[in-house]
Amino acid sequence: MATALGKKPRMSVEAVPSLVTLPERVSVVETKVDNIEEKISDVKDDVKDLKNSMEEHNIAIKEQLNTMYEASCTQHAELNKKIGDLEKFKNKWTYLILGGVVVLSWSLGHIGFLSKIL
Repeated sequence: MATALGKKPRMSVEAVPSLVTLPERVSVVETKVDNIEEKISDVKDDVKDLKNSMEEHNIAIKEQLNTMYEASCTQHAELNKKIGDLEKFKNKWTYLILGGVVVLSWSLGHIGFLSKIL
């Protein structure tokens, strides 16, 4: 790193507060590693809790879907029965009215013959 005058500053032993010995540095690094391992352990526990929570929600959602499916099947069966009853009713009255129209048409077409009989 150059200064404004273009010269590199010299580092003296006085500039560094105290040079730490190797065992002390190792001790600091070991403490940091222990802290990191503890944090990793906490994260793993949080992930396990999250997984358990998701599994519980998954089970609850499946139960709700099964309930909704059963209700839907019941509703479809009821609607199918009602539609079948309406189709039978419609068919009955359609054929009855068509039969009446055929009889009336035939009667009007043969009114001369019918008047001789009556």
